[in-house]
Amino acid sequence: MRLITDSNRKWWVLVAMGASLGLVLLDETVVGVTLPTLKQQLGMSTTTAHWVVSAYLLVFGGFCAAGGKLLDVLHFRIVLPIALAIFALGSLAAGFAEDSIELIGARALQGLGAAGILPATVAATSLSFPKEQRGMALGIMSSAGLFFLGAGPLVGGAIVHFTSWRWVFWINVPIVMLIALLFLIAWKPQRPKQKQMDLDLGGLTTLITGLTMLVLAIMQGDTWGWDSPVILALFAGSALTFFFLVRIERRHATPLIDVELFTIPTVTAYNLVVFAIQYSKMAVVVFVALYLQYRLNMSPLMAGFALLAAVGVAPFTAPLIGWLTDKRGPRRTALLGLSCATLAMLWIGVTSEWHSYLLIVPGLLLWGAAIPACYTPSITAVMNSVPIEEHGQASGVVVTMRLLGSNAGMAVSSMLYVTTNSFQVVFLAASLVMVVILLFGWFVIEHEELAQTT
Repeated sequence: MRLITDSNRKWWVLVAMGASLGLVLLDETVVGVTLPTLKQQLGMSTTTAHWVVSAYLLVFGGFCAAGGKLLDVLHFRIVLPIALAIFALGSLAAGFAEDSIELIGARALQGLGAAGILPATVAATSLSFPKEQRGMALGIMSSAGLFFLGAGPLVGGAIVHFTSWRWVFWINVPIVMLIALLFLIAWKPQRPKQKQMDLDLGGLTTLITGLTMLVLAIMQGDTWGWDSPVILALFAGSALTFFFLVRIERRHATPLIDVELFTIPTVTAYNLVVFAIQYSKMAVVVFVALYLQYRLNMSPLMAGFALLAAVGVAPFTAPLIGWLTDKRGPRRTALLGLSCATLAMLWIGVTSEWHSYLLIVPGLLLWGAAIPACYTPSITAVMNSVPIEEHGQASGVVVTMRLLGSNAGMAVSSMLYVTTNSFQVVFLAASLVMVVILLFGWFVIEHEELAQTT
């Protein structure tokens, strides 16, 4: 009896994609709790230690749209295994790093691999399931991925406590091998047609250049001086680069990022919901982890256990959110989820000054429960808005916005912490970003819904 058949093939693909999503989410969260140890053992400054996270996110965000585009012009069986191999090589190199430069470079290589992995998880899952089951499938995939996200701080803390920080990265290698094997056996091409190869190198180069200048300016502003010519030039250069990026993408026949999608108000709103929750995620998984160690004097292992309150709830709420999205639509679910996450972030910010873990726990629990209600409905709404042959492109756009949120959250939070030495400022700034996007989302999505019913 065959284990993988045509009738159950889509479920095995879902298992592989859930594990792939979990792999890249794990490496977002597993490092945050280890930063104090890395800082001590490799002799890094606070800003340099934060680059261990930012380098991964920067390359991840810069190349992710390209990863989505490759899925539209090449076979999944080509793109995903290569991306997994690059991620594994980066993980090995990070584990063998002897100084901060080697570690940051290896993290950037991991980000390059992740840029090919993450768009594939959304697109392959969407293509494997019919439209009426897509929200459910994405919810299950999110649940599996969020399990890894939830395990990240605990895994990182346990590894640092019992072995060496190097195993934080080496543990990825056997996971990659299992995912690649399962995917190659289970995946069956399902797309109706292939496109010609046109990667839009101009758009890719412009995006990476602008993003790098912006993140570098924010991260290094306090060290180099906010009024220094270099920082001012970086800010001006990034603004000019993003301006040209929009012009390039509008004129390109097959753009890296379809900026015309953002002319649809609801698509913009749903992408901003993803941006907001991802911004807040960096504030939680990195800076709450640091807060627990620096302010509450927890060990990395104890901080990992403590963060389960934030990331341990999401895997259980994700399937329910996927089902609700299929039954009720994405609008109410996404806006309610962002409302709860915003309230939770505000609670964490206000109560953090009392230096009591019990006081911030309600905020952590509510934030964790709300994560799937922001991701799954938003992704489902965007994917349903494009033809099936453009799912790779659409997933690349969503993931790019997600990673822009990660980069912004890490860069701005790092800058605020280094400048003020206040975790409360970091948390309240995140809640302010979420409030602004929430108000925009309520106005735009509600307005569009009313327009469609009249």
